[in-house]
Amino acid sequence: QVQLVESGGGLVQPGGSLRLSCAAAGFTFSSYVMTWYRQAPGKERELVAGITSGGGGTSYADSVKGRFTISRDNAKKTLYLQMNSLKPEDTAVYYCGNIVAGYWGQGTQVTVSS
Repeated sequence: QVQLVESGGGLVQPGGSLRLSCAAAGFTFSSYVMTWYRQAPGKERELVAGITSGGGGTSYADSVKGRFTISRDNAKKTLYLQMNSLKPEDTAVYYCGNIVAGYWGQGTQVTVSS
């Protein structure tokens, strides 16, 4: 059974940092491209960042480039998203997953507010 469990969300002030984690189980994590998406209230889910199966390639949405860093530890079957210089517009539920395989976690709420 495929499981993706996100953690690390919370309330942070503008300019602050958070590190999201996504623990995977039930599939060969190291064989899959993995992504972080987010969905803000009233908006469509948007791609934030992606990383290749081996971790050697990454890509980012323009809105987070230079502030967010995606990484993975295949030995620990865990995906990460380091988020720095957070802005109120980063407020959303963040999901890890693989859209092609249809693997998604339950999401973790990130709220950036003073």
